[in-house]
Amino acid sequence: MNRMGSGSFSLLSPLVVSVFRRQLYVTSVAWIIALSLVILIVATLLRRVQGFNLSATGLGEPRNRTLLRLSFGALWLVDGLLQFQPSMPLGLANQVVRPMAASTPGWLHDLMNSAINLWNAHPVGFAVGVAWLQVGLGVLLLISNGSVGRIAAALSAGWAALIWLIGNGAGGVFDSSSSILFGWPGATLFYVVAGVWLAGPRTNFPQRFSKVTLRGLGILALLGAVLQCLPSREFWHGGSSNALTAMTQSMTQTPQPTWLASSVKAVGTLAGTMGGGFNVAVILWLVISGVGLWLTPARNWSWGTWTFIGGALFFWIAAQDTALFGGLATDVNSLVPLAALTWCASAGHATSSPLERRLPREIRSSTGAVLASFAGAMVIFSLALMGWTSVASAENSLFLAHNGPASAVDVKNLPSFSLTDQHGHRYTLGMHPGRTTLLVFLDPRCSTDCPLMAEQVATVRKELSANAAIDVVAVAANPYHESLSDVRSFIAQRQLTTLQNFYFVTGSRAATSKVWSDYGITVVMKPTDKMSAHSNFVFLIDGQVHLRWVITDDPLASAAGAASTEGFILNLLHGMGVH
Repeated sequence: MNRMGSGSFSLLSPLVVSVFRRQLYVTSVAWIIALSLVILIVATLLRRVQGFNLSATGLGEPRNRTLLRLSFGALWLVDGLLQFQPSMPLGLANQVVRPMAASTPGWLHDLMNSAINLWNAHPVGFAVGVAWLQVGLGVLLLISNGSVGRIAAALSAGWAALIWLIGNGAGGVFDSSSSILFGWPGATLFYVVAGVWLAGPRTNFPQRFSKVTLRGLGILALLGAVLQCLPSREFWHGGSSNALTAMTQSMTQTPQPTWLASSVKAVGTLAGTMGGGFNVAVILWLVISGVGLWLTPARNWSWGTWTFIGGALFFWIAAQDTALFGGLATDVNSLVPLAALTWCASAGHATSSPLERRLPREIRSSTGAVLASFAGAMVIFSLALMGWTSVASAENSLFLAHNGPASAVDVKNLPSFSLTDQHGHRYTLGMHPGRTTLLVFLDPRCSTDCPLMAEQVATVRKELSANAAIDVVAVAANPYHESLSDVRSFIAQRQLTTLQNFYFVTGSRAATSKVWSDYGITVVMKPTDKMSAHSNFVFLIDGQVHLRWVITDDPLASAAGAASTEGFILNLLHGMGVH
């Protein structure tokens, strides 16, 4: 039935999940292996394999730089593996990014909506690309202490900045409820910082990195304390209206280990019971940490660093519920990378000697080169895939998730009909031998699904060549408003006047009712209703008047949903020889 453009679908649509897994584990792996072999052959010819990871600069890498590279390499690897979750293609844009766009200024809101629409038009392609890109970046950072690692760091900084702005809505900096406990200023901002440091020069790295980063984090902690003080953040409230209490109650609805949910609920309950008292403790933690971090470079303290790290890890569990469960986790949220960056920048690491290389030179070099070739292939493949996907035709994924597959049939004794078109002429099914017929049922008074379906079939017709052998036929599906004036009004409002070989046909209530019955179209309407509720189907009938395809089409109201449906119908028409 006409469902008023609900646009709902399962994030775990079996059809979409199957396509996603095939592209992720079969098609992509084949391309990655092929590309990695090419990279490895070229590196061998250029004599780069044996010396990989063995340069004097790489072997003398400062300890805090090594720890930074390994920490954020591991984080990128985890983030990439999270993208392998089957709900990512259909869920990331709509369930993760879209809610963040609500509180952003107009220019960013528009930018995020454009990105959401682009993702929704190609959910499988982008989900596959993002997954392998982040895994590749993670592996490259983990294994390379030289120029390859610096290139990966630069790419990771750029990619993280893009995610921070478009995927995280600038980390919540424009959100009136933002808090360091809930993700402000955005997890990926710390990836940007790490990537910039790793891609930059190594001259005097230990001291510069430690001093600048610790003081920057100190300022961040103090700003976080200011945000916690603001009444609009609702941390001063008691009971269930406390921001932390409400957040923990919401988060623990997600399926997760019992011990974790119990722990998070306990902290949330404590925050509600203590009200402002709990928030005072949070503010004191941030202020003490901020002052300690700012003074550490000058006084070589360690307590500020460990106070900040300890609190961050505690609230990662208590306020962010680890952010790993629910099937749509894209990263470990902000407090883990914040703690990792703080730990790497600690004063003790800045003055320590480089880490001892425990693996044999041959493994570090040859094995590293092989792994790097595979990781590099992942990055190259992903960037190429996402670039190509951005300009390709929309996938069928949204359509399939919402409506399911079309039914292939072969009905030769198709019921014919003869009704009057918008020009007052008689139209009979099959009156143009050899032409395919695209048949739909539209209510001339409908303002919800029918205009969307009309726009879809109009776009399909315009995408075909001018001389394509096809008739587009719409049968009026309204028992009380089936007159020619109703039909003509709909055509004028929807700008269908110039559509080639388009016939919106109608007739007496008895005549149209028979057609509805013959094609299994249920039409429900009372005389007082503004429009009917009716079944939404598209029928594709070949030039011999044989029914070939029956397509369920409860139209999605988004541009991406329309493009997905239009592409699906076009593919079926191309298969029938209509171009």
